[in-house]
Amino acid sequence: MIIEEIMNRDVKTIRPSENIQKAAEIMGRYRIGSLVVMGGDGSVVGLVTERDVLNKVVAQDRRPSEVNVEDIMTKELITITPETTLEDAADIMTKHQIKKLPVIKDDGLVGIVTASDLIAYENALIEKVASLLTVTRSQGIGG
Repeated sequence: MIIEEIMNRDVKTIRPSENIQKAAEIMGRYRIGSLVVMGGDGSVVGLVTERDVLNKVVAQDRRPSEVNVEDIMTKELITITPETTLEDAADIMTKHQIKKLPVIKDDGLVGIVTASDLIAYENALIEKVASLLTVTRSQGIGG
């Protein structure tokens, strides 16, 4: 299976010049843990996460309204394409110790996939197969 089939297409974004207070408001409103940071030309220039806010703002007793997104965002992003397999995405996340991957096609942002998305998909598969096994066994067929 490929990422395009499970990625979130409704990606929430923010500009680098916005402050962390605004970023936190957006993350809170949509109950998400990150925002993709978009440059003025529409390119992806970074990612800001809840962890960035906690470690680089809150833990350092900085005022969120006085810190810009560009000051704390991850700038060297690892991205994938919609054609990336779920297994390859999981391998990339594991190798780089990251939980979120922006999905890029033709130099544009088309989605995002998280470790939680991969786990949810795998759990859904397990539930389907488990229900099949339960039905099959109760009917006395196969095993």
